Amino acid sequence: MTAPRYQLITSISLIALIFLCITWEGWLAPLRPGGSWLTLKGALLLLPLFGILRGKRYTYKWLSLFIQFYLLEGLTRATSDSGLSQGLATAETVLATIIFAGCILYIRTTRDPKAEKAAQQS
Repeated sequence: MTAPRYQLITSISLIALIFLCITWEGWLAPLRPGGSWLTLKGALLLLPLFGILRGKRYTYKWLSLFIQFYLLEGLTRATSDSGLSQGLATAETVLATIIFAGCILYIRTTRDPKAEKAAQQS
């Protein structure tokens, strides 16, 4: 596959995760009735969105580390919550995994072979 395909997969998954987090904590199954402050976890994902959409390699690098918090939260809540919240946590886990894999594959396909060869020689 090519870098634009990985960029598309990561972008779609990131946008889906933003909507999932905001609707989950705002309306579908908030921790407190009427919504919760955890909707901000969806807003935090807006920070890397434009860098991902523009294909900025640095954004992919730090998002691959940052998205692991969402993966951890999704796994925790998928195993501890019940009902709709458990299903939403499972969806969060799947989307975070796709984003992580997309980031890593994009980084690998866009690396500079000359810079990598020079790093191996030193």
